[in-house]
Amino acid sequence: MKKLLISIAVTALAVPVFAQNAAPGRLAVIDVQRVLNTSVAGKAAQEKLKKLQDDKMTRANKMQEEMKALDTEINTKKLSLSEDKLADLQKQLSDRQIALQRFGQDADKELGDARDKELLALEGKIKPVIDQIGKEMGLAVIFNKFESGLVYASDAIDITDTVIKKFNETTAAEAGTTPAVQPAAAKKQ
Repeated sequence: MKKLLISIAVTALAVPVFAQNAAPGRLAVIDVQRVLNTSVAGKAAQEKLKKLQDDKMTRANKMQEEMKALDTEINTKKLSLSEDKLADLQKQLSDRQIALQRFGQDADKELGDARDKELLALEGKIKPVIDQIGKEMGLAVIFNKFESGLVYASDAIDITDTVIKKFNETTAAEAGTTPAVQPAAAKKQ
């Protein structure tokens, strides 16, 4: 009788252990950088950031051209100008150099803030997609392929293409458009 009770107790204790083993044990990896580079929303964010960067570069180039013109004026007229006028032009050049440096620093900060904002917005949109795919595929863990310390992962567990496809479908549905078809060459990079 005592053996029967011990057997029942062991069986009762073993059930939670087997139930834990029935939980999803599969894992997958995702190349988040590739999702950002090839998804429709990622490309749109990159274009937006590139436009902002191009605008800043155009403004910086204009400021440099103005400085160059002022420097040329100083060099060509320095013998014929009074000391006061020459000093005034040199002060203007110095002020423009400082303004260009400040502009560059402000532009770098603005671009960094804009990049962070875009990445945060994309993260907010893609996380639910990754969660949904993880649940649908019965995955226990999904690693960021190159930022998790992972040094090798089989292509068999890489779900990047699935995430890109689902993310494009989701963002297209939110925007009320149809998703762009990915060319076969772009799918496997």
